[in-house]
Formats: sequence, structure tokens, C-alpha cells
Amino acid sequence: MNQTNIEKQIVQQLIKAKPTDSRELNYLVKKLASGYKIPSPKRIKLLSAYHKLVKSGNRDLGLKKLLKKREIRTLSGVAVVAVLTKPYKCPGECVFCPNEKKMPKSYLSNEPAVMRAILCKFDPFKQVQMRLRALAMTGHDTDKCELIIMGGTWTYLPHKYQEWFIKRCFDAFNQKVAKNLAQAQKWNETMKFRVIGITLETRPDYINIPEIKRMRELGATRVELGVQAIDDKILKLTKRGHLTKEIIEATKLLKDAGFKISYHMMPNLPGSTPAKDYRMFYQLFHDQNYQPDMLKIYPCVVTDTAKIYKWYKARKFKPYSDKQLLDLLIKIKKIIPPYVRLSRIIRDIPSESIVAGNKISNLRQLIAEKFQKTGEFCQCIRCREARNREFRIKNIELRTKEYRASDGLEYFLSYESKDKKTLFAFLRLRLAKNQDISLLKELPELKDAALIREVHTYGELIPIKSKNKAVQHIGLGKKLIAQAEKIAKKSGYKKIAVISGIGVRQYYKKLGYHLQNTYMVKNL
Repeated sequence: MNQTNIEKQIVQQLIKAKPTDSRELNYLVKKLASGYKIPSPKRIKLLSAYHKLVKSGNRDLGLKKLLKKREIRTLSGVAVVAVLTKPYKCPGECVFCPNEKKMPKSYLSNEPAVMRAILCKFDPFKQVQMRLRALAMTGHDTDKCELIIMGGTWTYLPHKYQEWFIKRCFDAFNQKVAKNLAQAQKWNETMKFRVIGITLETRPDYINIPEIKRMRELGATRVELGVQAIDDKILKLTKRGHLTKEIIEATKLLKDAGFKISYHMMPNLPGSTPAKDYRMFYQLFHDQNYQPDMLKIYPCVVTDTAKIYKWYKARKFKPYSDKQLLDLLIKIKKIIPPYVRLSRIIRDIPSESIVAGNKISNLRQLIAEKFQKTGEFCQCIRCREARNREFRIKNIELRTKEYRASDGLEYFLSYESKDKKTLFAFLRLRLAKNQDISLLKELPELKDAALIREVHTYGELIPIKSKNKAVQHIGLGKKLIAQAEKIAKKSGYKKIAVISGIGVRQYYKKLGYHLQNTYMVKNL
């Protein structure tokens, strides 16, 4: 009997045995493999055998879940597909940015996402295909995909390239080639692999009203802003190329257009100290001019292709010690509000590329261990996501958090456990004030409209047509939308607009929304 048939036999016996956890699964696989006198097959091989058996009617979702590799990849409710744009000149001259030849500015050729892009010669179609294939092979559902486009300053790229790049991404998700972007987007509304959101990276000084309109036409729903610091002296010293004024203006314009905003922040920059860094993070959530929805924290490290390398060699710059950085991050985590998601704590730069600075890859784990010892818990969204935790409907409560942000009123509506430690679903509603007239000329559908900027239900990604009663399929999203409509109506708004991803438009249509230009709109 060949290896493939043995693996099928093992999977069939696993389906009958019904292991309940990873420990039991590993024990059974080892025992069954020894009976065939072979080493224990890898999970990816068993998953492949499982998928072949499914076609002949053998199905066990519990076993599939146990065989799944890196389950956390889809426990936030979506499958993330990250792709990289081609190397292109950057308008910035930041001293801290790696500047490797033939790479997009600030990216290194040995970073995992970059290595995938190089294998595909930066072809967006091939990158998406490769990622979908890898996710499927490791047992992940890919019905609801979030497309993240990396590569630096997106809004500095030629417009023709932008449109071509995103159209080719949609072609890969649709598994067929459209004649233009509009057709590709229309097709994706009902395709198997639906794009529920698109994230673009750029700089605050390259955000303006025409670019915002363009990003909406491309289907973007979230923008990651390279903020780095909110101190003009530090921004000048590091030659960032913009000041806090541009950060504040870009943040307001994007929020008034309904975008979700993620800030990239960089502690340990030249000119800063741990105390100054802490004050900046405190200001992020207490100054209404900022208030990002998400954060990526990338402590400054020295690479040999960055201008800061010369400063380090001349002893003009010294990175924080491991203890200083860990203590700072713990203090920062303690003040992150419950409506902010801390997506990353370090950037995925291989340690061999770091000349000086943090090389600890499991900082998040070390912080969690410190919190556990003191009995504290982080209240950021990522740390409270429901994932695959068991739940009872009667233990879920609706909560409403109001806060001022960018001259508007934000409502963070959420379904949480009674102890506030588990977050099941949330919605961001914005009641904008003092909207830019020029913005409303470009996006007239937003005039006098309340804005739903994000709706997210956490838990394991459940396929669109599945009837499984996981967190994603018990109607929490619909209840939050109904609650947002009530608040908007009570506040005097006659309509509500949603910055919907292409693949979620059908969902909103069922709730009475209609497509108006690039937003889903409902008259109240």
C-alpha cells in the first residue's frame, strides 16, 4: 500500500475514533502510523487525505478543525490574504526605513510576505492564488477574505498600476478574468471567494480628497497610516516628511469618508525616550484629533541599509534595552481602550537582518505572561476576540461606548461577555460634524448621513452558506446594525451609509440597503 492510501486509511480510522483534542489526535496518529510501520504523517498530509475522502462522502468537521494548521489565521472571522506591490520609488527619506535594492521601500527580501511576493515576481494574481491555495491546504475556509495590500505609499503609485493591481487581485478571487475592474467587483459580490474588505498602506501627507474618492472606487475600506510619532520634533529629526498637522487632517478626512484607520507607531525613534513614547500613546486615545481604530506597534530597529545605521555606528543613536522596551509595551497595553485593536506588537523582520534593537519575536507572549502574574488583562479588541471559545446567548450583553474623535461622535456598539473579557461582535458608528464641503462634492451620498465604518463578528470563519450556529451565524451583526440605525434616527439623521466591502454588499441588500456610488445606503 502506498503512502497516500495509508494516509487515507488513517484518516478513516480517525473519523471513527473521533478524537476530541490535539493531544488525543497526536496519540492516535502515532499509534495508527506505527501499525503501518511508518513515521507519523504531517497534519497537512492528513488534511489532504481528508479533503479527498470528503468528495466520497466522509466528513467530520471536528476532525478537520483538529487537523487545521495555525487555526488562529481564521479565528478573527476572516481569511487574511496579504500581497505586495512591485518595488517603486518612495517620496519619503525617513532615516529609520530599510532601503534594500529591488525591494519596496521599508521591506526586506527575507520577510515571509516578501519572499512569497518574490516567488510570484510581484504578480498580484499569482500572490492571491498562492495564498488561497496555502490557506485551503492547511484546512482554512476562504469564503470571506480580507485583502491587505502592502508595499509602502500606495497613493504615490501610478493610478493605472493601482487599478491593474487590484483588478488582477479580484480576477484571482473570482477565478476568472474580467474585462475591467467594475466587472470584477460586480462578479465578486456572489463568488466563492468574496473580498469583504481591502486595506491600503500610505502616508498621511499623501491623503487628499481625490485620492480618497479613488480608494473608494478601488474598493478600499481601511487605510493603514504610517504615523510613527505624534511629536513634530521627532518627525523633523527622523526626516519623516510631514508633521502632526498632516496626520490630524488625514485622519479626519478618512473617518468622514467612513474608513477604518490603523496607525503604524514606532517607539524608540531618535529623539524619543520611554517616557516620551508613553505620553504619545496616551495622547493617541485622549486627544480627539487622533483616536485610531487599530494599531501596529513597530519598535525602531537598526538595519544596515537604513540611514540610521550610520547614527548607530557613530553612537548618536542607542536602541532601548529589552527590559526598557518590554516595560514600555506593558504600560502602553494597559491604556489601550476597548474599542482599539492592537494588531501587531513587532514587525516580522528576521533577527539576522537586525543590527541593533529588539530581536525578541514573542514579545506579545511575554507581555501576556506578565499580565497573568499580576491578574490584569488587556482590554484591546484582539485580546478579547471570541475566537473558538464556548458561549451562551444569555451571557452576552450589548454595550455602548461613546467618544469624541476628529470633530465627530463615535459609537462603539458591542456584544460582550458579562465580565467584559470576551468580545463577540462590534460596530463602529460615526456621527460626523463639520464635514469638508469638497469631500461631500466628491462623495455626495455621504451628505447628512450617519456612517457605519465597521461591522465585525468574531469567532471561527464559517462559510457563507453554512448553517452552523457559531458566533458568526447567530444574528449579532444584524442586531448591531439595527441598534446603529436607531441611534442615527434618534440623532436626527435621515439616512445611514456603510463603507461596505465588495463581497458584503449582498448581505446589506437583504437588510434594506442599496448601492449608491460606492457605499451601501439606507433611508431611515
